[in-house]
Amino acid sequence: MCGIVGYSGPQSAALPLIQGLRRLEYRGYDSAGIALGTPGTLFIEKKAGKLSNLENALDASLPTVHSGIGHTRWATHGGPTDRNAHPHVDNDGKLAVIHNGIIENYSELRATLQARGHKFSSETDTESVAHLLSDLRKEHKGDLAGAMCDAVKLLRGSFTLVAIHADNPDVVVGVRRNSPLVVGLGKGENFMASDVAAFIDYTKRAIELGQDEVVTMTPTSVVITNLKGAVIVPKEYEISWDATAAQKGGFNHFMLKEIFEQPKAVADTLIGRLSDNKQIVLDELHMSIEEIRALKKITVIACGTAYHAGMLAKYAIEKWAKIPVEVEIASEYRYRDPIVDPQTLVIAISQSGETMDTLMALRHAKSAGARVFAICNTHSSTIPRESDAVLYTHAGPEIAVASTKAFLTQIIAVYLIGLHLAQINGALKDVQVEELYNELLELPGKIEQILQTAEPLRALTRTFAHNNIVLFLGRNIGYPVALEGALKLKELAYIHAEGFAGGELKHGPIALIDSGTPVIAILPVGDEHGLNEKMLSNIQEVKARGARVIVITEEGANIEGAEHIIRIPVVPALLQPILATVPLQLFAYEMALARGNDVDQPRNLAKSVTVE
Repeated sequence: MCGIVGYSGPQSAALPLIQGLRRLEYRGYDSAGIALGTPGTLFIEKKAGKLSNLENALDASLPTVHSGIGHTRWATHGGPTDRNAHPHVDNDGKLAVIHNGIIENYSELRATLQARGHKFSSETDTESVAHLLSDLRKEHKGDLAGAMCDAVKLLRGSFTLVAIHADNPDVVVGVRRNSPLVVGLGKGENFMASDVAAFIDYTKRAIELGQDEVVTMTPTSVVITNLKGAVIVPKEYEISWDATAAQKGGFNHFMLKEIFEQPKAVADTLIGRLSDNKQIVLDELHMSIEEIRALKKITVIACGTAYHAGMLAKYAIEKWAKIPVEVEIASEYRYRDPIVDPQTLVIAISQSGETMDTLMALRHAKSAGARVFAICNTHSSTIPRESDAVLYTHAGPEIAVASTKAFLTQIIAVYLIGLHLAQINGALKDVQVEELYNELLELPGKIEQILQTAEPLRALTRTFAHNNIVLFLGRNIGYPVALEGALKLKELAYIHAEGFAGGELKHGPIALIDSGTPVIAILPVGDEHGLNEKMLSNIQEVKARGARVIVITEEGANIEGAEHIIRIPVVPALLQPILATVPLQLFAYEMALARGNDVDQPRNLAKSVTVE
C-alpha cells in the first residue's frame, strides 16, 4: 500500500526522494510528504492528493540537504488530509517518522503519551510512534537505533517504520515487521524503500531486511541488528530486472504479483479485529446494538467479482447471524422497485468505490430510507463518501484489471460483518466467534501453502490452452466460487466459460458436455447436507459423457472419476471459498498466457466501470 523512501548521500535529497515516490505511485496512495534532514529543525512538507501537489508546494527555496525520508500514504487511521499525511513529527520538530502498516495498540500509546504531556496534531496511529521514539531516544542519549529497538518491542501490529532526527540528519533508521523494507547500496550513498522500484535508477545492489531487523543507514555505512542490538551480517543480492519490472516485484505481470500478495492482503484485512474480551471490532459500522438487533433484512448490491463476494455474504450472514440476506446485481436493483425501509441494511461492495451501477443502486436505496454500508478498497472514493459507513479492505492497490486480492479481502470483510452481527444478536457465542476468527487468521498461511505448491497446476493448465469451453461446477458455497472461476476465465482467456450449481446439470447444462470438455468441480468440505456425495455423483455424470474432470478438494479427500485433483488445506466449510478461489485464479492466468493474451489489461475491459 504505502510507499516509503529514505536517502542519505551526496545528492540534494529531495531529488531521489521525489523520484522514488514517483516510482512507487503504482502502489496507490492519497497523500504524500517528505522530511529533509536540516540541522536544528527538520524541513517538513506534505500534501493530500497526488504527488504533484507535493511537488508544487516545494518552491525554489527548498533547502539543499543530503538526507531525508519520503512517503505516499494510503489512509487507514484518519482521512486523507494534509494533517494526516506522513511524515509525522515529535513536539520538538526534530524527529520525523514514516510508516507503512497498522499499529494496533496506538490508542493505548496515545493515551499514555498524552498523559506525559505530548500534544497530538493528527488522527493517525503513526503519530504515536513519533512521540514514543522521541521519548525513547532521550533515554538512549540520542541513539535513534536503540530507541527504535525499544519502540518496536512496545508496538503491536504489522508495520515498517523509517525515522530521521535533526541532531544527526545523515542517519536514517528503519525497521520492519510483516511489511517490506529494502536497502539499496550505492556508491557513497544509500537508500531505503518499501520496494526496490524506488531506487533502481541509482543502484541494483540491495538487502532485504528480515523480520524485526533494524537498519541504521548513513552515506557510507549500513548496519543491521536484531532488537537486542546484536549485529546481523546481511545477504546482499543483485536486482536483475529494470525499473518497470521492479514495480512488479520481479513478477512478469501485475496479476501474478497480486495473486501472490493475497496472504498479506488477507492478513492486513483481519488484523486487530478481535478485542481482548473476544469481541469482533467493527467500529466502522457505526450502528448501535439496538439498531443491529432491529434489522429485518440485509441487501448486498455489487457487480462482477464483487457480486460473487456478496453471494458468499449471504451464506455466511444467514448461517451465523440468522438475518435474511438478498444479493442483487447492482445494475438491475433500482429497476424492480425493491422493498427497502429503515430496518434494511444495504451493503455496497466495490473495489474502486467508483462503480457507477453500484453507486446508482446505493443512491436509490438511501432515498428509500435504507442504511448503506460500503466495502471498498479505495479511500475517499465516491461510494464510501456517499455511504453511511465504510469498511475498507486492505488489499493495497490492484493494478491488473482482473480482480484477485480485492476479491479475497471482500470475502474477509463480509465474513467479519457476519461474525459481528452474530455476536451482537446472540446467534453465536463469544467462544464460537473466537474459534472462527482464529480459523480466519490461519488463512494467510494456507493461501501461501497453495501458492508454494502451484507449479503442477500451472503446468497442467497449459495443456488446456486449445479448449474453447470450460465448465465449472459447485454446490452451496462452492457455487459462487464456480461463478468466479468462470468469470476470470472469460476475462482473461476469452473463451466460453460457465459456472453452474451442480444440481442444475440435469436441467440443461449437461448437454454442453462433449468428449474432452474440461470441467472444474469444487467439492464441498464436510457433509452437513450430503452435498459431498451429490457432487461426487455430478462428477460421475460428466465423466461418463467424456469430460476431463479437475476436482478442487481438501487434503485427504477420496475422489473417484477425477482426471486431476487439486488439493487445498483443510478449513471449516464456510472458509473453503477463500482457498478454492486461488487455484482458479492461477488457472485463468496460465490460460491467458498460453493463448497469448494481455493478462493485466484484457481486451474491452476497464479496472473501474464508471458508466452505467
